[in-house]
Amino acid sequence: MGDVLYTIGHSRHTAEKVIELLRQHGVTAVADVRSQPYSRMNPQFNREAFSSRLKNAGIAYAFLGRELGVRSEDPSCYENGKVKYDRLARTPLFAAGLECILRGMKTQTVALMCAEKDPIACHRAILVCRHLAERGVKIAHILQDGRLERHDEAISRLLRELGLLECDLFRGRDELVDEAYARRGQQTAHRESGPGEEQESRGLAR
Repeated sequence: MGDVLYTIGHSRHTAEKVIELLRQHGVTAVADVRSQPYSRMNPQFNREAFSSRLKNAGIAYAFLGRELGVRSEDPSCYENGKVKYDRLARTPLFAAGLECILRGMKTQTVALMCAEKDPIACHRAILVCRHLAERGVKIAHILQDGRLERHDEAISRLLRELGLLECDLFRGRDELVDEAYARRGQQTAHRESGPGEEQESRGLAR
């Protein structure tokens, strides 16, 4: 049913505003990819509360934070206490999460939801959408003002932000994109807290 996969970051919107944005683009189902779908700052997006609001709006909800979230429970995905996206992406659980999205798209117009407003600062684009795009999925990110940004446009923006020229004489675009994914993944990946440490907070919602 959905030939395009959408993504959205709830940020500090009201629940009503997010539902309005979803409806604007014909979304009929939300796949929540937050590892921990709760927020003290934005309790309107706590799992039970928001899924109920979506149901009342006629939008289906599925929690995929265990499969596609960034707080992996698999110790093999960590190096020096920090998640490595490439390792996480090779796990059977992650693969199962991708399959859930692909199956859902056959009957619904799906949007991945996380908390971060900018897709290129969030694992939904840097990790999840990377691997769906490689499988030929068309992806559009719903921005805060309702505009759509194609995934390839988002990655071009990431290249510019990281200072990686797309017209490198010695490297092709694919190599530059791989480096951009790796660098942003390193910046946004979940890190386990040690004694007395605060959780690393840059980038995505956990």
